[in-house]
Amino acid sequence: MRIVLPGALPDPGQARELTSYLQKTAPTLLGWMERARARSIAADPAVTGCTPYEQWQLAACGFRPEAGQKLAAGLGPLWAQQNTPPDQPVWLLELVHVAPSRDGAALLPARELAITPEQSVALFESVQTLFSEAGFMLHADGAEHWRLDLPPEFAPDSASPALVAMTSVNDWWPQDMAGRPWRRLVNEVQMLWFDHPVNQDRYRQSLMPVNSLWLFGGARAGQLPGRLPLAGTQVHEGLLAPAIRQDWAAWLAVLGELESRIFRPMAQGAQPELVLTGRERIVELRPSALGNWTRWLPGSRNTWRNWWSPQS
Repeated sequence: MRIVLPGALPDPGQARELTSYLQKTAPTLLGWMERARARSIAADPAVTGCTPYEQWQLAACGFRPEAGQKLAAGLGPLWAQQNTPPDQPVWLLELVHVAPSRDGAALLPARELAITPEQSVALFESVQTLFSEAGFMLHADGAEHWRLDLPPEFAPDSASPALVAMTSVNDWWPQDMAGRPWRRLVNEVQMLWFDHPVNQDRYRQSLMPVNSLWLFGGARAGQLPGRLPLAGTQVHEGLLAPAIRQDWAAWLAVLGELESRIFRPMAQGAQPELVLTGRERIVELRPSALGNWTRWLPGSRNTWRNWWSPQS
């Protein structure tokens, strides 16, 4: 059994402040952490172009970027629902909401917009000819993503929508000359969708409009040797949103709920593997071969603090 907890790894300073709360809030999780062997992995989104959780997903599938590719390029073939030739780059468009913010522009990803298949089809049909005339071939690929064939001379260095949602559109929006046709096309889509019937209906339902698209991916399907191994894996993402907001009271509340609903019922069985992610690191925890005997070794119960809240 493996449990993946995105957002479960605070930055070292905050982790030190939260240490005293762990025994009370999640004693089962703390016991697993004390008895496990830890492997820490660097996860710099500025380098990878994706979140640490997405980095772990791509590594679990065996993805290896080619020279000049960010790791985030693998999210194209990872998330595409339709099969593509192994040597064909897979670019995806995510349906998003973009709004002005203090930092330039903020993005809400598709998972937060509750887009129905019917809405996605209607929006797709409204821009399909527009894309074709601009030299881009659009393919339906689910309610939240569409697949896109790009002109040969255009291969942007893009980030995952989840990472853009955590930072700013301006940090990742391409500004080079090669990207001018794409920027022009996105601007036309935004104008077309401003009063589209789908968005008029969403306004009536008090939902954010789907007013833009975010392009990402670019790796070939052949670079992804496997799919995400989900057998025996539980992913619980409840800690991620409060961790991003640095709302540690809410984070502890979610942790306590996970303790009572997930961790404690598993306490009498075999200790699971754990994957914890933070802003710039991943920690994988595997049960020690010595099992519960490790708790009696001198200093062993505190070794987890070395990776939980490292001093440097």
